[in-house]
Amino acid sequence: METVLELLGDRWRRGSRPGDRDDDARLVLLVEGGSSRGAYSSGMTIAIERLGLLPAFDAVYGSSAGSLNAAWLLCGQAEKTQHAWWDPVIMGTTINVGRALRRQPVVDTRYLVHTVYTEVMPMGFREILDNPVEFHPMATDAHTGKAVDLHGHLRDQASVQTALLASTAMPVLAGHPIEIDGRSYVDAGLSESVPIRSALAQGATHIVALRTMRADETSSAPSRLERLVASRWFARHAPGTLDSWIRHDILRAEEERLLASHPATLQIRPPLGSTNIGRTSRRLDVLRAAVDIGREAALAELAGCVEEPLETT
Repeated sequence: METVLELLGDRWRRGSRPGDRDDDARLVLLVEGGSSRGAYSSGMTIAIERLGLLPAFDAVYGSSAGSLNAAWLLCGQAEKTQHAWWDPVIMGTTINVGRALRRQPVVDTRYLVHTVYTEVMPMGFREILDNPVEFHPMATDAHTGKAVDLHGHLRDQASVQTALLASTAMPVLAGHPIEIDGRSYVDAGLSESVPIRSALAQGATHIVALRTMRADETSSAPSRLERLVASRWFARHAPGTLDSWIRHDILRAEEERLLASHPATLQIRPPLGSTNIGRTSRRLDVLRAAVDIGREAALAELAGCVEEPLETT
């Protein structure tokens, strides 16, 4: 089997596009989220955009903030819109811990999707829908706790916006679940922080995973206090996801094992020593640095794919 980098390089040199391949591989891009930690994977998508590698992929899967980053990549605006991560108005309005005192969402993704993405820096929703590279925003079914691929729900601008809201509907912090066709959904990270299971179930043979956690970082189970604070919200709004939330560290460990054991997977991570970023961090200097770090990490891994191989005699 070709390695991921070999397949990427071959497809790039041949100008291969979805629907017109001369191989039988299914190469997918997985974009991890994590709210503010998504600054890292945002930078990584910029590298893919710069190198012109997106057409080499067959599908892009996004989880939580990774869905937002994937959407910007698919409409060709990943680099153009990177400044949103350090824009004081955008970040200050999107994440505001003080709103908790007024019983309002701490993370306002509706402002992002319905105001920023339409008026401040319009997202190319039509370009996303028309792109031959499939878009698979992930979410978690609020009543079953299972990961759900929202690709089949994408029809127009409104449905893409709703899918982005569902993928990023963080429990407690972002308000109520998002309803799509009679089902309620919450943040994808509750069921698949990195959508490896869904991608493999849909036939992925080669995988590039853009990660927002360093290799030496681990997830921990919610504390007793966190359980006490959040249990009422889960019982009322997303009863099927409480177990997944409590067992989040176990689910993450299973994802790590799948990613590490798959024979054709490339994981791109923030380098060791990179800053720990909390889910609701809005330190603009840290977020700007994270975008730069993510971009450079991905360029270091992928730049060789677009270099012509030296001829041997």
